Amino acid sequence: MMMRRQTKLNLFEQLSDLLKKGETELFRESLLALHIQDQVEWFEQLDDITLRKQVYEALTPEEMADMLEELETEEQQSVMEEMEREKWISTLNEMASDDVVDYLEELEDDDVSTALQEMDDETAEKVQQIMEYDDETAGALMATEYIAIKTTDTVQQVMSRLRDEAPEAETIYYIYVIDQDGYLVGVVSLRDLITSDPSEVIEQVMSRRVVSVQTNQDQEDVARLIQKYDFLATPVVNDEHQLVGIITVDDIIDVIEDETTEDFGEMSAVRGATGTDITAWESTKKRAPWIIMLMFLGLITAEVIGYFEDTLQTIVILAAFIPLLMDAAGNTGTQSLAVMVRNIALGTFDKRNVWQVLRRELLTGIMIGAGSGVTIALLIILFYEQNYVIAAIVGISIMLTLSVSTLTGSIIPLIINRLKIDPAVASGPFITTLNDIFGLLIYFTIATSMIEYLM
Repeated sequence: MMMRRQTKLNLFEQLSDLLKKGETELFRESLLALHIQDQVEWFEQLDDITLRKQVYEALTPEEMADMLEELETEEQQSVMEEMEREKWISTLNEMASDDVVDYLEELEDDDVSTALQEMDDETAEKVQQIMEYDDETAGALMATEYIAIKTTDTVQQVMSRLRDEAPEAETIYYIYVIDQDGYLVGVVSLRDLITSDPSEVIEQVMSRRVVSVQTNQDQEDVARLIQKYDFLATPVVNDEHQLVGIITVDDIIDVIEDETTEDFGEMSAVRGATGTDITAWESTKKRAPWIIMLMFLGLITAEVIGYFEDTLQTIVILAAFIPLLMDAAGNTGTQSLAVMVRNIALGTFDKRNVWQVLRRELLTGIMIGAGSGVTIALLIILFYEQNYVIAAIVGISIMLTLSVSTLTGSIIPLIINRLKIDPAVASGPFITTLNDIFGLLIYFTIATSMIEYLM
């Protein structure tokens, strides 16, 4: 492994040396022989602006497009700013339409309009078509570079066409079949074409069991569908069921990453503040509202403690176990929250099993609570001069609190999801604060009812 890494570093150094020596043809041959990801890795570590500009001159717009499609949007912007305008526009024309959209959406409106006017009419039209769809929908995610064939075509005609058009298509593993009016009617795999008689008509070869998505369908639903069927791509149709684009699995991987990051941000109350490129002020604006809201909820916790002030003054030792109780409640509730949000995100819930899952979580909480309660009660007896009453109060409180915490962490995401809100907004800090309140109420209610045995 170390040797392979060293070999790659040596190769990268050779590429840079070829550029410095002006050996353009040998540089092109060496670079393009690499896997596209290795090309990108080499380019990303190239800090010298002079050498980077030499790369732009040495590569064709199509070759630059292949590399740029693998870069993050921020890196694409840096590259485009360094390139000459004519080369920049030519490169945009060669990129996949969905990648062009991702790039243009980061520009100012005036810059977008100017770029579209300078691009090829056909490419600009495809890009504008995608940009009309709402964010995070299948239409906004799709690419329009696909190959569609007619039911009346022969296998031989299709194979001949693939030789000419395949380099421009997003994928050719699946070829979608449309009728005379552009309606999606079937799908043919590349393997089906290769193994079929060249004279056969596509209508006899194709499968009519084609699974598609609507342009306005949420990207998370598309991700679940592709995951369910193990597709490499899925067709996108409009309201009239006409084929308008395709979504490939590499785009879905990006969606899953983005949705996971978003859910993580929701659950930890830092939505939109997880990126490494945002400023401290931007991070503060996104996180402060949650903290302030949780502070107000924390006042309820303080009120609960204040309400049972007499109990605390009478039996001061009860205060020693408040942090333990609150931590246990928050941790258990957050675990249940994570389980429920994950199941909701994967779409594994239906009306038949939701009660089964809730019952399982409650039983889990009871068993964890019982085990934790017995354990802490024994420790209190051992270390607190065999104070059986305190042990009973804390043990029973732990058992009931953890049972309630698992139920709270399970039910709240379901309620929020039923209200058509992202269940991840039932964030960890929110659940934790809520369970703190319930835990303290349980703890002090039990302690107050047993205070006569502590005197």
